[in-house]
Amino acid sequence: MLIETETTPNPATLKFLPGQEVLGSGTRDFATPEEAEASPLANAIFSTGDVEGVFFGRDFISVTAAPSVEWAHLKPQILSVLLDHFSSGAPLFSAASAAAIGVPAAEDFDDDPEDADVIEQIRELIETRVRPAVAQDGGDIVYRGFKAGTVYLAMHGACSGCPSSAMTLKQGIEGLLKHYVPEVEAVEAV
Repeated sequence: MLIETETTPNPATLKFLPGQEVLGSGTRDFATPEEAEASPLANAIFSTGDVEGVFFGRDFISVTAAPSVEWAHLKPQILSVLLDHFSSGAPLFSAASAAAIGVPAAEDFDDDPEDADVIEQIRELIETRVRPAVAQDGGDIVYRGFKAGTVYLAMHGACSGCPSSAMTLKQGIEGLLKHYVPEVEAVEAV
């Protein structure tokens, strides 16, 4: 089995492509070893001791190294964990943790029903234009709300903590949304 790797805009995060489906639908972000207990794979990756975050996408796993950890040291360890997992056919999540695999509800804003058409346009652009591009960089962006002209988005995976994420958010996503949805005045990360 060959597992490819790709760099991401976040120098602390590396994207691993096992050449097969990782997560059938949605995404899953593990920010702590405690959260990773729901997944034998995420738990094994955290057990290297040099990892700060694990993110599962449809066909990739993004791993964020702890500060001052060199990828030259960590990458072979992660590849070994991934090879063991995918070669063995082990489950992605523990059966006993079925309740724990849902993504916890975030601080969603109460959208105003009068903004339903605008919100629909925003969600459509995020789903069709933003999320696919961000997934290529090993991350995900999720709509959280729209209030008083501001769109609120949650950043996960390689996007979380990325030095260029503020620029991507303001120059890329905000520009796109303002262009297609005149009611959008700003975009903020939550």
